[in-house]
Amino acid sequence: MATVALRNLGKTFDKTTVLHGIDLEIADGEFVVLVGPSGCGKSTTLRIIAGLEESTTGEVEIAGRVVNNLEPKERNIAMVFQNYAIYPHMTVRKNIGFGLRTSSLSSSDKTKRLEEVAAILDMTDLLDRKPSQLSGGQRQRVAIGRAMVRDPAVFLFDEPLSNLDAQLRTQMRLEIKKLHQRVGTTIIFVTHDQVEAMTMADRIVIMKDGFIQQVGTPSEVYHKPANTFVASFIGAPSMNMIDATLTETGLRLFNGSDVEMPRSGVEPGRKVILGVRPDDLIAGGGGTALIEGPVAVREPLGAETLIYVALNGTELIAKASGRTPPAIGETVKLGAEPENMHIFDADTGHVLV
Repeated sequence: MATVALRNLGKTFDKTTVLHGIDLEIADGEFVVLVGPSGCGKSTTLRIIAGLEESTTGEVEIAGRVVNNLEPKERNIAMVFQNYAIYPHMTVRKNIGFGLRTSSLSSSDKTKRLEEVAAILDMTDLLDRKPSQLSGGQRQRVAIGRAMVRDPAVFLFDEPLSNLDAQLRTQMRLEIKKLHQRVGTTIIFVTHDQVEAMTMADRIVIMKDGFIQQVGTPSEVYHKPANTFVASFIGAPSMNMIDATLTETGLRLFNGSDVEMPRSGVEPGRKVILGVRPDDLIAGGGGTALIEGPVAVREPLGAETLIYVALNGTELIAKASGRTPPAIGETVKLGAEPENMHIFDADTGHVLV
């Protein structure tokens, strides 16, 4: 296991800068997920850590050693790719064992190590099969096994679940999480799927346009987003965003409604955005009253129903009972507790309260 540190990491392709001075410290044994939309720089960051790309500026440090000038094989890392990258003509045994081809272990020790990894991944009965005889999830486990067999200091995962169907993705998320709990190796995992990030990570690194927007635990980035991008990106459905202006006692919403809430000294008259997650938006009254309007759309989800409330060209999403949701066209009042309201600066998007 090992710590990983990125210091002022930058990358420019031709005249386009894709990473802008990334700084990040990853603890020994930590599971960190880099998440963000396509083109945010997360995969480039991972490839620089692996040594598959050279950084334009900055340093990569693994286990206390700067590795910028080291080849990938010298960094004691193992990478699992999106497309598995396993050999179709080799059996599972040979694919996993391929990771030990340059090892100094004896033949018997290599066999023992391979069998240990196969047992951890529940693949002992599959060792003599070819990849064509495996499911997508089993092929991904082979790729993970080939990385594991080397006993690397750091695992790097580059969107390894994106080619799997929804059920297999859920299964593999659980398997990778169990694997981390079992072996305790430092893992850096790249995905564009915020559900993967929330369910797997010890800490999440949210990226946009080559900048880190926020680093925190899943709870921190969900309940205390640093800006409107994080607030919108994390959580499904996204956080409701309501245009407002600060007043002496709270907020005046875009529809003229006044909302009383603590402002922590932020000056009146400032244009802001009030953010409230659908989970925290109470339909039918309760909390601090925000707005009321007719239900435009309902999305039944079983135990609960998402309702879309239309107001002056704006749609807000709230959660209602799955058994007795309000009818289409019915006017409902929406409220929220003050501690669940987020105020962002309208110009910068940065959180104020």
